Amino acid sequence: MWAKPPFTVIRAEASGTFGLVGLEGRGETLIDGEWREVKAGEICLLPAFAPTGIRAANKKVWSFAWVRYEESRETSPILSSSSPVIHAGSVHALNHAIAGLHVEATREPPEPAMLHHWVELIHGFVRRAARPYQGDDRLWRVWEAVEKDLVRSWKLKDLAEIGCLSPEHLRRLCQQQLGRSPIQQVTYLRMRRAVQYLTTTHEKVETVAQAVGYENPFAFSNAFKRWTGRRPSDYRDEA
Repeated sequence: MWAKPPFTVIRAEASGTFGLVGLEGRGETLIDGEWREVKAGEICLLPAFAPTGIRAANKKVWSFAWVRYEESRETSPILSSSSPVIHAGSVHALNHAIAGLHVEATREPPEPAMLHHWVELIHGFVRRAARPYQGDDRLWRVWEAVEKDLVRSWKLKDLAEIGCLSPEHLRRLCQQQLGRSPIQQVTYLRMRRAVQYLTTTHEKVETVAQAVGYENPFAFSNAFKRWTGRRPSDYRDEA
């Protein structure tokens, strides 16, 4: 793709992992409610089942290639629950594989065997780019359970039981893979869902607070500001 402002795509809940390779110029991706730069030569991976977005960053043409997955909550996706990642990688290899698939798909008629080979190449490059950041399946089960019941008052012991881990082991894994404690990750998931509600619905802030596990709207507002830098109402207005 080639894009210039005001090109913007935002998904309230991505249906699967999204991989993007920056080729020329620069764009931005939505990470934890903030826009972060993606430069040429970088691979950006956006997690499944989370609010995600991309946009052109300046007047210069932004050139990039992308692949979007359809994934199920019943199995562990390529990238989930943790924050999106941006890093230098095999940009040209993945770009050529995507271009190859595009060329073959527009042939008349396309050859199924060739389509399969190109898809397998793309999938291999995406998995390689995600490998250092893929979470432990046990953690994925924990965060899936939390996302399904954000209203619950989660304790470290409850989280550890779901993952079949000791509380201390769960704490270490979270710190290693996510850079935050298990309880901080629960708060992160609540704030992520709150962002989704604030930007896609007209529900009152009090209603959003209750939906993500806060009985006290003032406690929710304070927590939201700590994580995003803005009050819920201000965040909604800016969005």
